[in-house]
Amino acid sequence: MDPSDEMDLNCFSCQSMRNNKYVQVLELGIIVHSVIIGVSLGACQNLHTIKPLVTAVSFHQFFEGIGLGGCIYQAKFSHKTMAVMVGFFSMTSPCGIGVGIAISNTYNENSPTSLVVEGLLLSASAGILIYMVLVDLLAADFINNAKLISNPKLQLGANFTLLLGAGFMSLLAKLGD
Repeated sequence: MDPSDEMDLNCFSCQSMRNNKYVQVLELGIIVHSVIIGVSLGACQNLHTIKPLVTAVSFHQFFEGIGLGGCIYQAKFSHKTMAVMVGFFSMTSPCGIGVGIAISNTYNENSPTSLVVEGLLLSASAGILIYMVLVDLLAADFINNAKLISNPKLQLGANFTLLLGAGFMSLLAKLGD
């Protein structure tokens, strides 16, 4: 075997392990986020708040599922591991909603304890997700893509749509207040 072939196999193995860890950390961030959102939805008792929140959570979970599913597929996990990861993702929001419904009579979303716990979990989740997006997703797409690097129009379009997406997310956050 040629030494360069062995190096290529080692690089492939390192990249595969990196993808596996990346997907696991990404799923952890998404799961924590989904549980907290589920608890908030389940504990909500105002019908005017529940209807738009269910719609928002449904779309949110759909797009998170598509993104996470693509990452799980690219990481080349075994079928059993994929099934377990998909199962965990699929159950987090419903379990969170169930917990929220169970505690809805005693849960005070404005109590200092619930605000601190929710804030800590959401900030940890947000930190994980922001890191994963900036370091692993965007950096990989913008730095390692030869087609993007060599085409200024494509670079402009990619940056414009990235900023447009960030603007839409900011608008959605503002509308949610």
